[in-house]
Amino acid sequence: MAIAEDIANKDAKSQESGSAPVIEVENLHKAFGAQNVLNGISLSVSRGETLAVLGRSGTGKSVLLRILIGLVKPDSGSVRIQGQDIAGLSLDGLSTIRMKMGFLFQHAALYDSLTVRENVAFPLVHHRRDLSNAERKERVTHLLAEVGMEGSLEKMPSDISGGMQKRVGLARALALEPEILLLDEPTAGLDPISSGEINELILKLQRERQMASIVVTHDMHSARTISNRLALLDKGNVVIDGKFEKLQQSDIGFVKEFLKQS
Repeated sequence: MAIAEDIANKDAKSQESGSAPVIEVENLHKAFGAQNVLNGISLSVSRGETLAVLGRSGTGKSVLLRILIGLVKPDSGSVRIQGQDIAGLSLDGLSTIRMKMGFLFQHAALYDSLTVRENVAFPLVHHRRDLSNAERKERVTHLLAEVGMEGSLEKMPSDISGGMQKRVGLARALALEPEILLLDEPTAGLDPISSGEINELILKLQRERQMASIVVTHDMHSARTISNRLALLDKGNVVIDGKFEKLQQSDIGFVKEFLKQS
């Protein structure tokens, strides 16, 4: 399906979800020393919906993702995943929540010493011990085919391009069949053609899997392409949250300046 058709359909699919939010962030605060990074933000994402979080560097976008997966603890506020507050969970409880999430790191974060196949197999080896070697191999091959990397199973990360590494990172993020997908700058450092290919791939995966997704990005074109809603952060606050048309029509000075510079 062409990317334009996916863009036309994503809003309708989000509306169809109409279910309780899969991700709920309420009045979240986080400071590092004297620096307030998050200043009481509230956001929610439903199944089949993609929220793009934008803002200048240092506004807490990546910190938000790390709080969602439990790598950073907030100072106050709550994070609920499928209705469950993750604050105070045991390591086992947090591990169970994390298995419902796929995470694409900004620079793919592939293991340099492992092949493409071994990188994608890594979560399965550690979390799906019920799978036989044959089942795991079949699953990895299917995942890599899904992202267009089936011909690179035995290559090392250093032997493939940045765009290809992002594809492998996506395959690894999907290994445990997550219900939530978190993407940190998925098009950062890529040329326009590779960025477009990653956007198409994300749309395809969302169409087929209907995950709840949050994407942190500086790329406004990518945000408009792959998301149903956009949230713009400034100084740790959500300045505006809505469809791109809402941002375009806003009279808020920061919003107008951000769009002008994007």
